[in-house]
Amino acid sequence: MSITNEVLERNRESGRGTLVGYFPAGYPSKQDSIDSLVAMAENGCDILEIGVPYSDPVMDGLVIQHATEDAIANGFRLRDLFDIIKGVREKVDTPLLVMSYWNPVLSYGVERFSEDLAAAGAQGMITPDLIPDEAKDWIAQSDKHGLDRVFLVAPSSSDARVENNSQSSKGFVYSVSTMGITGERTELDRLARSVVSRVKSLGTTPTCVGVGISTADQVREVNSYADGAIVGTAFVKAYQQGGLEALVAKTKELAGGLG
Repeated sequence: MSITNEVLERNRESGRGTLVGYFPAGYPSKQDSIDSLVAMAENGCDILEIGVPYSDPVMDGLVIQHATEDAIANGFRLRDLFDIIKGVREKVDTPLLVMSYWNPVLSYGVERFSEDLAAAGAQGMITPDLIPDEAKDWIAQSDKHGLDRVFLVAPSSSDARVENNSQSSKGFVYSVSTMGITGERTELDRLARSVVSRVKSLGTTPTCVGVGISTADQVREVNSYADGAIVGTAFVKAYQQGGLEALVAKTKELAGGLG
């Protein structure tokens, strides 16, 4: 069982719920992103998700797109990711997953990326635009280095796709709550419950729900039927509006929905 699984299981058994917090690497600078991720871990996030800035982030909403664009404009390069992970790992032992589109990993080299990811202290990677059928090299390398691999399922996924992605995932399955891009929504799509139900009926891997979660009530609601709630836009927006102080306040606020 991975460290990520251990956290999810421990929280589920205690009835606390799990909060997964996303923040972009290198935003607005390398040190700022380290400080932000550490603050999120220290104030209620059970699992950290570090986003890799990318020029064509098809799944990300405008808030995250603008943040990652700023990171790139401020000099972020993929090799910086591993220094950021090490910087976070020096301060906290919270499970840490990288969220990256596949092209940057391919350009870096799947084997080299996996080696550097493990050496830096990360637990694995979330790959929003990669399916298991096309992930032979990543599956092999993640097995070799003991890394989690998180695939996505969506309301539009067939039962066969849900089953394959669930069984191929390690750590957890990322259940997309609604069709579309990330961002805050005043009401979570009802399809989220259906997606989670299908994942749980077709596999044994835990599943966390992401896309559109922005309030403590939504965190509480999602944790009532899933293994965790994934929040990104709300954290990035808080930082944009008020820096580290606002980010800490938002983390504490959302963690208040964990029980």
